[in-house]
Amino acid sequence: MLGLSTDPEPHQRGLVERLHLPYPLLSDPGLALDAALTLPTFEAHGARLYKRMTMVLEGARVTRVFYPVFPPDRHAEEVAAWLRSPAS
Repeated sequence: MLGLSTDPEPHQRGLVERLHLPYPLLSDPGLALDAALTLPTFEAHGARLYKRMTMVLEGARVTRVFYPVFPPDRHAEEVAAWLRSPAS
């Protein structure tokens, strides 16, 4: 499991430590992944940011996309249930 954001790496390191995240965050301030995959983004205060989404990968292949993420407080449960299901 990985997280992705446009924040610079030092900011992300602090966030991982502060929130005790059980996964690393990848820094993509230049939105390189968006250029390759056309991910959903939005503008806020003059910055272009990634929208919340979950991609399930098998090797280098995206096998499932959860988007939009709503409600965000139950999204992890939704993804975990999908991963446990026999169809996944």
